[in-house]
Amino acid sequence: MTERGADDRRVGRRRRGPVILGSGILLVAVVGVVGALGLGGGGTGADGAGGRGTGGQAVRVARGTLTDRTEIDGRLGHGPEVPFQIKMSGTVTWLPESDKIVRRGETVLRIDDRPVVLLYGSLPMYRGLGMTEAEGAAAGSSDSGGDGGAPGGETAGSNGADGRRSNGASGAAAGRGGDAQQQPVPLHGMDVNQFETNLSALGYSGFTVDETYSSLTAAAVKRWQKDLGLPQTGRVDAGDVVYAPGPVRIASTGVRVGADAVGNPLSYTSTSRMVDVAAPASDMNWARQGSEVTVELPDGRSVKGKVTRVGKDASAPGGGGADSGGGADSGGDGGSGTKAATVSVVITFDDQSSLGRLESGPVTVRHVVTQHKDVLTVPVAALVALAEGGHGLELAEGSEGGGTGRFVPVKTGLFANGLVEVSGPRLHEGMKVRIPR
Repeated sequence: MTERGADDRRVGRRRRGPVILGSGILLVAVVGVVGALGLGGGGTGADGAGGRGTGGQAVRVARGTLTDRTEIDGRLGHGPEVPFQIKMSGTVTWLPESDKIVRRGETVLRIDDRPVVLLYGSLPMYRGLGMTEAEGAAAGSSDSGGDGGAPGGETAGSNGADGRRSNGASGAAAGRGGDAQQQPVPLHGMDVNQFETNLSALGYSGFTVDETYSSLTAAAVKRWQKDLGLPQTGRVDAGDVVYAPGPVRIASTGVRVGADAVGNPLSYTSTSRMVDVAAPASDMNWARQGSEVTVELPDGRSVKGKVTRVGKDASAPGGGGADSGGGADSGGDGGSGTKAATVSVVITFDDQSSLGRLESGPVTVRHVVTQHKDVLTVPVAALVALAEGGHGLELAEGSEGGGTGRFVPVKTGLFANGLVEVSGPRLHEGMKVRIPR
């Protein structure tokens, strides 16, 4: 009696591709499949007769490398799309083309013909940057009864209309309520340090990169604004720049030129190609950060990759999401359309050039779970249960000590794709064993 059902449960995961290197590879592969399907044939030739009157197929014990690996489908692309948080209002007057690479200091889009510039960093641009007015200046403006408007028609009321811009204002015009004009004071914060780091990286100097927006920083900003073709105010409004971790690839645009810059006008992705995998939550042993994998590309080439991100949340099992109709009335867990819960896994490549010109497409990800070298293997279907316990192999006629009803006990090791590692004192390479029917 075989334990084929039990062995099938041990190899039931979605794994493919054990590789047998060494002698007997073709014979074992072909016969293993035939035996596993119960198609061994009933002939009574030199290798087919005997064996408790069953006439099963005879195979040879092979030596080689047995590899158990996980295989799963994925998608090559540039990762998830991230919307730009555009804070400038107005009319979109220019948009970049999709797939365009935008780097530090370059324009992401133009609103009212004013550039929105990309800088690098993790903090969002949550306020305007510039020299701030002194507290005494603000008090003097209040005491003056609101008559402290600046020459040229700029009034104090304009500060109330745009609080963010007033944070970066010099405050000189608003401070004329007293006899002595108050000097503006520096602005402090981590966002100042992030902005000054970018300004320095763009080649502007004459200030210290720190958390203080000083008059020296304002002077450098004026030079930057001149190069951008902007009014040289020495301050940066919240909508003038956007931050991203590094260079970005424009993924899509949500508006057209001439439309209002509302919502998310455009989105971006990483410039590097990567693979997204929806891995079954029940089989995540391979998906560990830093694990090396092999990715088969749509053109048939294989490249090396590495797991760099593993999601912490599993998607809810279902037949395709909330809109798929797979609610309480969909038949429960046993429905044919039910999908297993999955976890997002991201695979990246150190050598982007190895991917060639492919930008996207379906791929197959393979990870070696276990590999045993220089071991004896036979088809799983050749194992039989011994009356005294354990497993054995039935010797075929023509093998040493072979004959009807003769068995050798074996110890099993790695199971992979219908093959099993076996060992025992009476077992050796080339020995003929029978696959019982």
